[in-house]
Amino acid sequence: MAGILYLVPTPIGNLGDISPRMAETLAQADFIAAEDTRVSLKLLNHLGLKKPLVSYHRHNTEVGGQAVL
Repeated sequence: MAGILYLVPTPIGNLGDISPRMAETLAQADFIAAEDTRVSLKLLNHLGLKKPLVSYHRHNTEVGGQAVL
């Protein structure tokens, strides 16, 4: 099944810098793949979103990549 991959840049430091479009995109996602899930969880909590998080970074690309694909 084909899906859509969205690359969403996150604000540095100030969660108030989140654009409405970014919030909408995250709200519509089935899950979030993030380099640091702890930081991403803070962002999702700020937006009031509950989404499954998948850790994906250079040290787990094989395992994390399978979860994303």
